[in-house]
Amino acid sequence: MARSVNQVTLMGNLTRDPELRQTPNGQNVCGFSIALNRSYKDSSGEWQEATDYVDIVAWGPLGERVSQYLSKGRRVLVQGRLQSRSWEQEGQKRSKVEVIANDVTFLDGRGVEANESGDDGESKPAGKGKKDAVEKDVVIEDVSDEPINLDDIPF
Repeated sequence: MARSVNQVTLMGNLTRDPELRQTPNGQNVCGFSIALNRSYKDSSGEWQEATDYVDIVAWGPLGERVSQYLSKGRRVLVQGRLQSRSWEQEGQKRSKVEVIANDVTFLDGRGVEANESGDDGESKPAGKGKKDAVEKDVVIEDVSDEPINLDDIPF
């Protein structure tokens, strides 16, 4: 029998704060969702933007770290596997496909506050204004009237 491959890697922004819960037997489980932005050309050739939302589940110590360090708007790289589950709710059969995370990489650096710059998903270092974050370029002007000798350039 041939083996299958069930492996996903997703990069996106958290759509809400992670929720840490415990199972009845004491196992920690953290649920969160990420938004995946993409661009495509429609039938008329115009570029369109679309967003897909994926639910993620992180178990044990991984779930604890996600809950402790991540919040809405933060950027993450999630590696894991797809899993489907089904249940009955109010007489209706429900099903869901979600990612069971094996690894979650926090892509925003330490001290970065999510969504500080607005709802666009961009973030900037905490406590830094836009002016502080941009380094000044030094420009040296040659104001002499003499022509430049190309033989004097060392490269």
